[in-house]
Amino acid sequence: MLVRVVRALREAHGVGRILTTFDDHAALDAIPELRALLETDQLRAVPCGRSPSTTVCETIERLPDVGPLLVTTADHALLTAEMVDYFCAAARGTDADVLVAIVTERLLRAGYPESKRTVVRLRGEGVSGANLFGFLTREAPTVAAFWRRAEVVRKQPWRLAGLFGPINLLLFALRRLDLETTFARASRRIGASVKPVCMPFAESAIDVDTHADLVLASRILSEREAASRTP
Repeated sequence: MLVRVVRALREAHGVGRILTTFDDHAALDAIPELRALLETDQLRAVPCGRSPSTTVCETIERLPDVGPLLVTTADHALLTAEMVDYFCAAARGTDADVLVAIVTERLLRAGYPESKRTVVRLRGEGVSGANLFGFLTREAPTVAAFWRRAEVVRKQPWRLAGLFGPINLLLFALRRLDLETTFARASRRIGASVKPVCMPFAESAIDVDTHADLVLASRILSEREAASRTP
């Protein structure tokens, strides 16, 4: 999966140097393609944090000159350069501090009704995350730090309410917030501008968390390869 993600990033037009947060260097060295990229500094491995948010925070702190940072996950096996370029084009045209890729439930169900993804229910239409995040400005670390605090208390509703505010959580629970309002309210609470990017690719919401995901992703990849061979 990691090889596929790295290939997609290397093929994209808007990506510079590529970092992977991976602690097992022996596993990376065991894959010839990744080992060659590491040896030529086309890929760099940096330490993992204790969680995804901690990893992002520590990477930003460790590399303050990294510039705009695109974050994705190693289990995003269906990621393509086209998806990355679409997201990066949105990043170039925004004034947001942080961008979050999403896919509408309607698009996901139309393409892959069998895929079991976490859907956030909002007024109007539910959305699912697409595992692409853009940390774009000097205010972006504020969002990463807030994400880290929310990750710690995500299973403690009273503390989560303290972060987002009880009114925001109540409105969210009652589905009184649409997509734009949800991000606008969250931005005010966080102290930085966070905006969504609606991806037109249903596959961008599918990562590989379960065996069923692996079966689905393998089928989609086989169909892609068959289509690429068709004259």
